[in-house]
Amino acid sequence: MTKTMLLAAVAALALATQAAAQTPAPPLPVADGAPEDAGQRALLVFKPEFFATLRPNTAQDMVNRLPGFILDNGNGARGFEGAVGNVLINGSRPASKNDTSSNVLGRIPADQVDHIQLIRGGAPGIDMQGYAVVANVILKKGVSRQSIINWNAVLFDGGQDVYGGSYQFTSNNGDRSWSVTLNDSTSTSDSNGAGTNIRRDGAGAVLRDDAYLDDGYGGGRSIRGNFVGPVAGGKLEATARYGVNDWHDWQEFTSRLPAQPALRRSAFNEDTTSGELGLTYTRPLAPGWTLESRAIHSFESFERVATGDETLGATASPQQRFMADGDSSESIVRALLRRDSRKLTLETGGEAAYNMLDVTQAFTIGGVDVPLPSASVKVEEIRGEAFGKATWRLSTKLALEAGLRLETSTIKQSGDASNEKSFFYAKPRLQATWTPWTNNQFRLRFERELGQLDFEDFAASSDLNNSTVYGGNVNLVPEQRWVSELTYERRFWGEGVVSVGYRHDKIVGVIDRLPLPGGISATGNIGDGTLDQLAVNIMVPTSRLGIKGGRFTFKNEWNDTHVTDPTTGRERPITRVRPTQANIGFQQDIDSRKTQWGINWLPLLGQGTYDVDQ
Repeated sequence: MTKTMLLAAVAALALATQAAAQTPAPPLPVADGAPEDAGQRALLVFKPEFFATLRPNTAQDMVNRLPGFILDNGNGARGFEGAVGNVLINGSRPASKNDTSSNVLGRIPADQVDHIQLIRGGAPGIDMQGYAVVANVILKKGVSRQSIINWNAVLFDGGQDVYGGSYQFTSNNGDRSWSVTLNDSTSTSDSNGAGTNIRRDGAGAVLRDDAYLDDGYGGGRSIRGNFVGPVAGGKLEATARYGVNDWHDWQEFTSRLPAQPALRRSAFNEDTTSGELGLTYTRPLAPGWTLESRAIHSFESFERVATGDETLGATASPQQRFMADGDSSESIVRALLRRDSRKLTLETGGEAAYNMLDVTQAFTIGGVDVPLPSASVKVEEIRGEAFGKATWRLSTKLALEAGLRLETSTIKQSGDASNEKSFFYAKPRLQATWTPWTNNQFRLRFERELGQLDFEDFAASSDLNNSTVYGGNVNLVPEQRWVSELTYERRFWGEGVVSVGYRHDKIVGVIDRLPLPGGISATGNIGDGTLDQLAVNIMVPTSRLGIKGGRFTFKNEWNDTHVTDPTTGRERPITRVRPTQANIGFQQDIDSRKTQWGINWLPLLGQGTYDVDQ
């Protein structure tokens, strides 16, 4: 499969290169008052006319059409800095941290969008939040009231069909707006359907070779309110949400080894209740000076039940049952002071956060209790961060960004196991954006990234589809990465783009599966490792190739990871990092029929997991 993807990438690159080498490209979208050389600007502006053939319904439809831009909803990590996505609304990120960019854009009707800015490398007044490229959606001002009803369905061949919908009311009056959204959401898994599951021992011998069936589905019902308006010489954004969600998953493994007939089944059910309150206040202090303050609080309560059973030959084993009940919360306050000038943007600020997880778990086999390490735990973290950043636009061709974040945190664990640890990390960042020729851009990034610990790894957990129970680990420390990344981007034919990026991570303290005494394992730091990644993103407009209104797309990331296995002592890939995940597609706008259609092919995805017995 990897060879197939490489061949497809080579063919796509050849097509894009040939296209770019032909007749000169039409000018890229131009911002009012921008330099005449659009290809050397850091900011590209896309007006509604650019999306006319798409006939978009929402701002999300428009953002998804931006050439060379891949929407990122963020990683959901604790805190705000670095955890949010790569989309802005009127130059700011939403007041909510957990309301993803996709959700926010999906609630904005397309006719409310004035234009969209694609910012590459930075621009005055823009907080890039660590991204090299962000999209800034600028909304129209005016007086309007609008109701939107949406219905959707996801139909699976080999999985549960799910249905959902939403109702939204929005009122706009100049700089003031408010909205209420009622949502019945859906959740699915890209693992649904049939597949293969192979387990090997440390020497590589096959232990299990199973035909695999999976079906994961869920949804939720929620209400959210939003307000934006002028207050005391500044702008206040407020959001509040309350919702209930559920998730269900079952898996079945049937042995394909004639000498080892076996049937294994597992199920997982989760019910959650969650809510969030977010406030953002932005106010100019003096010409060129702006203060942005944020306060966010979120909470969640959950109940989980996992079951598993197996039949080996004609012998059925007792059912295993793992239960967990818990509560979690996060509170964040953050302030940022920004100084803007034509050539230089300076930012400084700080963030403080409190996070908590309180969970109680139990495990039974055939109805008999089995003791668990760290079955009942409470984990608390107090974290503070100070940061500063400077963005220097030396010319229309070159921009430099340098920043430093200083983070300190204390994690305290109580319950079945008690422990307290404090950490301090300095996280430098350097990025250069160079546009030496029209429509050609290079982006270089060097940064120290700090992973966040999953509080649930401090407690026991289960993976009953593999008949495995994991212990909690009180000795976890954050994973660190020294990231070096180089990206080349070439734009052509208006919306055509080819982007090739290489990334190398030197990973300190890889978090993976660690053997514990007694034959069980836990999530832990297993040593240092590396990741090498090649990322390719291509869009080729096909009108000049004889297919009017068409677009060929190719996206893929090839990942090569290495770490030393703590059980075998041999080098292996890092658990659950997919070696490749391609998306090949074709879309076409047919103006005469006011129709769009498209097709995407996602090759079979595979990933490896490594444990003490596999």
